[in-house]
Amino acid sequence: MTSCKNCETRLEANFCSNCGQRDIALDRPLKELLGEVLRKTFDVDGRAFRTLWTLFRRPGVLTSEFLAGRRQLYSPPFRLYLVISLMFFIVAAWVAGQGILLAEGQTLQADAPGQAQFFSDHVPRLMFILLPLFALLLKAAYRHRLYFDHLIHALHLHSAAYVVLALLMPLEQAATSSWPALLAQSVLSAYLVVMFVVSLRRVYRASWLGTGARAAAVSVGYVMLVAGSFEAASYFSMPESAALPFLTD
Repeated sequence: MTSCKNCETRLEANFCSNCGQRDIALDRPLKELLGEVLRKTFDVDGRAFRTLWTLFRRPGVLTSEFLAGRRQLYSPPFRLYLVISLMFFIVAAWVAGQGILLAEGQTLQADAPGQAQFFSDHVPRLMFILLPLFALLLKAAYRHRLYFDHLIHALHLHSAAYVVLALLMPLEQAATSSWPALLAQSVLSAYLVVMFVVSLRRVYRASWLGTGARAAAVSVGYVMLVAGSFEAASYFSMPESAALPFLTD
């Protein structure tokens, strides 16, 4: 029988009964160790696919299930947000670096690198700060619920929005000249709106009219916060010529 490497208590299972540390055997092939790390970090198992399916197929269910204590079937909200946001910021920086977000008069050589750096260096930090502020807006709209409830909901909503935006952004340039790209953008944008409203109604159980009014108010407030934060950050971190089109329109 082995002992816990942390407190030397005799182990009778995979976890120490005294300090709770898990017994991990490190004397294994590197490939096996890395595989376990990836599985634990990115949750590459049935839960991940079930979580993503529920996130998009049934908006609001993940939040409701988590707050009800039924958490075993799905990936934890914060882990889900971290993985999806990491992928989204990589995609956003790549899209900007390819010149897809350039406005008229901007060039790939002079302005695209500044936009790409903005999305890779500054946007992740901004969104990490803005997410709890979004939860505060939800709290203002639904005061009877705890702030923690809104924070979990915000993590799920942002995770879904990042996936949709990661699909939308590469179509930005093509949508100006290709109707299939424009149609795809319109469908994705409509889904984002519908998903938000349905999620609010499912989590907070309000009427459709009340949900729609609160969704509009929260959306306007958050768009103003995001736009203002992005404009301020870009003013200090980007050359004026490389400014993002949606900040100058």
